[in-house]
Amino acid sequence: MHVLGNISIDTFLSEYWQKKPLLIRNAFPDFISPIDPDDLAGLAMEEDAESRLIFEHGKNGPWELKHGPFSEDDFASLPEKDWTLLVQAVDQWVPELADVLNHFRFIPKWRLDDIMVSFAPKGGSVGPHFDQYDVFLIQAHGQRHWQVGPRSDESSELIKGTELKILANMDVTEEWTLEPGDMLYIPPQFAHNGVALDDCMTFSVGFRAPSHADIIGHLTDHVCSELTEDQRYADSDIQDTQVEPALIDSESIERVHAIIQQHMANPEALKAWFAQHMTQSKYETLHEPLEDELEWDELSPFFSQANFVIQNETSRWAYYETQSGINLVINGEIACNAVHPQEISMCKLLANQRQTATQTLDGYLEETHCQQILLNLFNLNYLYFEEA
Repeated sequence: MHVLGNISIDTFLSEYWQKKPLLIRNAFPDFISPIDPDDLAGLAMEEDAESRLIFEHGKNGPWELKHGPFSEDDFASLPEKDWTLLVQAVDQWVPELADVLNHFRFIPKWRLDDIMVSFAPKGGSVGPHFDQYDVFLIQAHGQRHWQVGPRSDESSELIKGTELKILANMDVTEEWTLEPGDMLYIPPQFAHNGVALDDCMTFSVGFRAPSHADIIGHLTDHVCSELTEDQRYADSDIQDTQVEPALIDSESIERVHAIIQQHMANPEALKAWFAQHMTQSKYETLHEPLEDELEWDELSPFFSQANFVIQNETSRWAYYETQSGINLVINGEIACNAVHPQEISMCKLLANQRQTATQTLDGYLEETHCQQILLNLFNLNYLYFEEA
């Protein structure tokens, strides 16, 4: 049974994904949150965690925003109601929460961003707003009442006097109260507003959706970084221009177009850049390679002792096909160029699932090329062992 309830994955993708909201009751039956409010508050005190507090009735005005890290005094002075604590990328801190992402394999994993966790007492909300990306809202604890409205955009009127993009007006088209285990899917740009009815926690599974400006800008930066000063506009086939010397003719534009096509429309280069861009970590300080690198004879015994090989919560994986095999990309870097059939098969196995049973790797452990790849992935701390 998948998290979409009675709706098939094909139906969801064709009728709901990026098209209209969907409420799934009991998407996670008997759900027990792997993190409690005290854990979340403790995480919000960490220097490396991205956290925020939102007050509907702030001391300095409505919808006041404060950024963490926070202190015990900050939490001790909170009002009884009408505030929300938000912590980004909690899945990178809590392995059990990272496992929740396994339920969303029907969307490319490189599109997944992170799981934001929010806690709010009665009345807590972040206000009516819209996001530029898809989000699945999982009710983890307590009750939250959700209202959904039509699509909004940058021209929609916002409340003034706050850093937050709160909609000044929101027409409510649907509304529901979510219980623990329920899930609400909101497509990009659909207005929505959730208000806590009691102490409640919500998990927001967000997806990466780079803007066209972001794609063009980063791709251009990437291409420019690999060009040299010797690569110049040239017109050795130029014709006499005495009649109209100020004219930029079509031949000149074609030369510029050819330059752009040569560097910006190369399929292999585009695949490499996009894989690196979409796997780039937003929180690079959370990931570190092993301090003391292992040798294969030190690593190999663990494959018979442990039950699973796990992708590190701080790592983002993807791969793309090349003319000779595949390139495995992790956290914005090419981790390996797999060309042998065994290498390719193993890399796909490790990349496509967060947990890989060690027994499924037995056939690869005697292959020298596979040993080197595994050793590198463990030394870079992209993989670790876990017992059942």
